[in-house]
Amino acid sequence: MYICICKDVTDRQIRDAMDQGARTMRDLNRELNVASQCGKCACAAKQIMRSHQKDDRGGCCAR
Repeated sequence: MYICICKDVTDRQIRDAMDQGARTMRDLNRELNVASQCGKCACAAKQIMRSHQKDDRGGCCAR
């Protein structure tokens, strides 16, 4: 799904960037130009980041 329409960035690209080491919005902005134009995608990008970080840790029920 497209997250940043201005820069044509998808949720998959955000996850891939995180898998390659991006950890902050500043990293995503540097790598993908997310939230660099109108900024309306910033909240959605942050939600994807939080969700992906949770998935990397195994969610709330990992042991």
